[in-house]
Formats: sequence, C-alpha cells, structure tokens
Amino acid sequence: MRALVIDDEPRLAANIAGSLREGIGLEADVALDGEQGWALVNAPTPEPYDLVVLDLKLPKLEGPELLRRLRASGRRMPVLVLSVRDDKLTIVELLDSGADDYVPKPFDLGELLARAKALIRRSQTPLAAVLCRGTLELNQLERRVRRAGQEIVLTPMEYRVLEYLALNAGRVVPKAEMLAHLYDFSAGKFTNVVEVYMSALRRKVDGAFTAKVLFTERGRGYALRADRSDEDAPGPG
Repeated sequence: MRALVIDDEPRLAANIAGSLREGIGLEADVALDGEQGWALVNAPTPEPYDLVVLDLKLPKLEGPELLRRLRASGRRMPVLVLSVRDDKLTIVELLDSGADDYVPKPFDLGELLARAKALIRRSQTPLAAVLCRGTLELNQLERRVRRAGQEIVLTPMEYRVLEYLALNAGRVVPKAEMLAHLYDFSAGKFTNVVEVYMSALRRKVDGAFTAKVLFTERGRGYALRADRSDEDAPGPG
C-alpha cells in the first residue's frame, strides 16, 4: 500500500512519511508543492495511492485546489488534511470539498497515524455497486444518488450522511453516532451540523416527492425509512 505526503516543510514531510512507513508499513512518497503532488498522483503506476496527507498552504498549487482536482478526477483515496487553521468554517468547507479527515498543526505523530489507519480501514470496507432502499438508489462506487430514476446532486458530506442512514435503514441513528461516523477527530464544534445536512437532504431527497423517506425523531436521532409504494413519484411542482 502507498501514501503520498504533500507538504512544503521538508523536515515535517520526511517525518510524516517515515512514520507512515514504520508505523503502518506504507510505502510513502513526498511532494514539496502542489504541482509536484498532482504530478505524482497522475504518474503512471500499477498501484494508485491508498492515502494522501495534504497540507493546505502549498506553493504553486494550493491544497484546496489540489483536493478539488482529486475529487473532480474521480479519485476516491482518503485525504487527510493538515493546516494551522482550525476554524469551523474552514473545516466544514474542506469536508464538503471531499476531505476525509482533518488534523490541525501542530499535531502529535501518533494521532496522525491513528487517523491514517482509520481512514485506510474505512476505505477498504467492501461497497455494493448499488445500494437500493425502495426507490432510492445509492451508487457507492461513484457516490451518486437517484430516486425514482431522478439524479440527486449531493455534496460529499451530504452523501456520507445519506449513505450511513441507508446502511442503517429502518433504525433511528442517534446524533452522537452520526457525528462519530462523519468525523474521526473531536466533533465538539460540529454538534449542529447534522441538522444542517439533514435539512439539505430533506429538501433534495424528499422535496419533490409525496412519500417521505427521511425522518427526525426528536430527542432520539435520524432515520431513513424506505417507501416502496407506487405513490412514491415526484409531486407537483
């Protein structure tokens, strides 16, 4: 398995790469700017990277743009972001852009390794080509959603919320459990984001349909209940 560390601080990048080699057994390459990192990702190789550790502030091509390019190109390897910025808005924007986890600088290398292991383990979970819940279909390989044949465009984090509810269809998922699934780091400052994502999902997934599949159980959590009736068709407007 292979990892790519993209950070413009040579000593830090080398330390991270060395820790990934010794602590997890990954082969690890290093890029010191965004353009070099993008070139390594695109280099012809029989083994694509299984993890990217990405600093936000990079010369030539900054981290957020590199992240957008990775996801736009269809690459799904986990991306662990590093940055001195630790404000809620920045982190939410990164996660919505396709980052999988976030470690603020300065950090403990042991914590970084634990996060990296968790991301790799999660990425190796077998996926169904299409996960069907009534008329709702989630293509887990492409992260695309359709309902009654209609394409539904979701952000990466909206998709992760919906996917987890679909995998646990019929069961009320407590808010704390959803937060633990979404964020491998401390979720203390994100206690209200699940409501935000659920509001967006209800608008996108349920808004045009007479039969609703997404529910909030006040004080308990959230649930997806598949409706298989013939009435599950787009409503007026």
